[in-house]
Formats: sequence, structure tokens, C-alpha cells
Amino acid sequence: MDKIPFTSSGLEIIKLELNNLKKNERPQIIQAISSAREHGDLKENAEYHAAKDKQAFVEGRITELEDVISRANVIDLSKLSGKTITFGAKVKILDEDTNQETDYHIVGPYEANLEAGLISIASPIAKALIGKEENMSVEVRTPSGIKNYEIVSITIPK
Repeated sequence: MDKIPFTSSGLEIIKLELNNLKKNERPQIIQAISSAREHGDLKENAEYHAAKDKQAFVEGRITELEDVISRANVIDLSKLSGKTITFGAKVKILDEDTNQETDYHIVGPYEANLEAGLISIASPIAKALIGKEENMSVEVRTPSGIKNYEIVSITIPK
């Protein structure tokens, strides 16, 4: 089994989601199924089928999160140092074509959220940035073509 890299805050979010699914969602679904059964014929009972579908989704998500947590490898960012980009680094890059600056935090795949500036270590841009230093240019192959970026700054959170 492969380990899955996490920041400590990212793993905490996953644990909170799992706890919510087990303590809140699961009991609500059980209650909804019980209530829907009281309405009679289950073959044409839309409430029952919707609740069973939701139950299947939630149980699948619980299984997935339990597996992820069991394989989690929390990277201690306080032990990282140096001037190169690594897992956990916060990076400011400049798009050389548009002169637009963007901030990214390189995290594990289950923490990624592009809208929040969290990119997966497995993403094309993170792969291109890993091991690079400030003021270097990198070429990133994206689905929309090749993009060139300059690394403006690197911060390793403590």
C-alpha cells in the first residue's frame, strides 16, 4: 500500500469529514430509510430509493476515507528547509505570458483545492516546480498547451 502525503491540517479535515459521515450522515440516512419504509410498497417508493442511493454513496465515502487515513503520511513541515520547492511549500509564480502572479501551496492529492490555491503534488504544475529555486523559469505542460512561469518566492510554512 502506498502512503499518501498530507499536511497535518489536511489530514485533520479528512478526519472531520469521516467523523461527520459516521456521527451525522449515517444516522440521518438510517432514519430516512426507516421512515420511507413506513410508506408501503418499496418498488415505487422514490424516497426509499433516494435514501438507499445516498446510503451507498456515504458508505463508499466512509470506506474510502478510512483507507486514506490508514495510509496517511503526515509530513512535518517544520523539518523541511532549504531553498528548493518541496511538498508543503507555498510558492508565488509569475505567468511569463500574462505577467499574472499566482500563489500555490503544494499539498497531498486529498487536500487539493484549486480555488483555495492548494495544488496536488501530483499535478503537472507541482511536478514542474518540485526541486526548483527562486528566480528560475519552469515550463509546464498543461492540457491547454505549454505555459512558462517564473518562481517569484518560496515559503516553507513552519
